[in-house]
Amino acid sequence: MKISFQSNVGKIRSANQDYVGVFKNKKDYTLAMLADGMGGHQAGDVASKTAVNEIGDQWEKTKISDSEKAAKWLIKTIQEENTAIYQKGQSTPEFAGMGTTIEAAAVFEKDFTIAHVGDSRIYTLMGQRLMQLTEDHSLVNELVKTGEISKEMAANHPQKNIVTRSVGMPGSIEVDISTHLIDSKKCILLCSDGLTNMVSEDEIAQFILSSSTTDEAVEKMIDTANDHGGVDNITVLMIDFGGAADA
Repeated sequence: MKISFQSNVGKIRSANQDYVGVFKNKKDYTLAMLADGMGGHQAGDVASKTAVNEIGDQWEKTKISDSEKAAKWLIKTIQEENTAIYQKGQSTPEFAGMGTTIEAAAVFEKDFTIAHVGDSRIYTLMGQRLMQLTEDHSLVNELVKTGEISKEMAANHPQKNIVTRSVGMPGSIEVDISTHLIDSKKCILLCSDGLTNMVSEDEIAQFILSSSTTDEAVEKMIDTANDHGGVDNITVLMIDFGGAADA
């Protein structure tokens, strides 16, 4: 297994509110996470970095070695982090309203468990096709699901960046959780919307398939997002199981 990641500020934003981290627990199992922060000034930076590092620090103390326990742990820990970030925003004026998406993947020998809140995404590559494993928690996705707009209209909708669920909201949040067999899956890809708003899923799949290393694949994705305008921070984390871009 090979893990590569890169985060880039893009061409428009002055600060990078994305954050990424990889952690191992006491049983040597990996938890990879990506977060896209939101909020004025530095609040988004703080929210994303805090969420990834605090959840990661707790993972390092665990002895979790199977997907069922990982699923329960991820739900509980992300919900607790939601409360902590919300309270920090309430008690510190400059952090008021801050929040973040969170994408997490805990990887074991035969399967992996993912947790998801927000509109960042997790994909896998099966054969030559990129398959989205998460569902966007966004206003535009809700409009697509109800049939009010088409997927084509959603791509350029003026409200496409409005999320309906994030870490840092008042009350309890629902954490989407699922477990997948590694099986024929070649890799897992965690990414912020700075990638998917700029680069098509077909392009992403081709970068993975045509690259000789995971580092090369990730770099191609970042460079292409910037070439297409780089209007947002761009963060990509790729976990290769050996069937995609082998190092």
